[in-house]
Amino acid sequence: MEQKQICVVKKSSNMKVSNMKVNKKLIEEVVIELVGEEALPIVFYLKGKKRISEFIIAEELDVEIHRTRNLLYRLYEHNIVFFMRRKDKIKGWYICYWDFNEPIILELAEKIRLEKIEKIKVRIQKEENNTFYMCKNACERMTFDNAIEHNFKCSECGQIMNDQDNTRTIEFLKERLKELNSTKEKTKKK
Repeated sequence: MEQKQICVVKKSSNMKVSNMKVNKKLIEEVVIELVGEEALPIVFYLKGKKRISEFIIAEELDVEIHRTRNLLYRLYEHNIVFFMRRKDKIKGWYICYWDFNEPIILELAEKIRLEKIEKIKVRIQKEENNTFYMCKNACERMTFDNAIEHNFKCSECGQIMNDQDNTRTIEFLKERLKELNSTKEKTKKK
């Protein structure tokens, strides 16, 4: 029987990426943000290697095969890894051989940065356009509409809710927005 090969690689988007270089820290940030810290050993094991069997990955990292596959597929969802599937001549099973897709890390880092910027802009707008109320114990924070529905009493502790000065929150969010925007500027200069 002839060996059947299927290569599966997702196309990356045409997103413009800054002149950043992929380094260990950037890989860690992207993988942790998108998949979780538990996927880092797999990514770093695959880095610099080509077409590694999922069974070898599981064995070398001492992780159960179903857990290894789960993490590989979660990484694959974000195009951090890709695979080639081959049929085993003897057993007739398909085995996946995995590779780390290092070039996608820059695009993903930029995508994450832009998503954070958008979320912060929405949050700043919400903070600037609403009055918030909170009890002395800071159990929960409510908009005026929610506070009025609860008769300005905290649903957790029953204390009276007072309006909160959110100036510092807005300042913090604006500072964080500047940091994220300056991150792109710093990477352009490198």
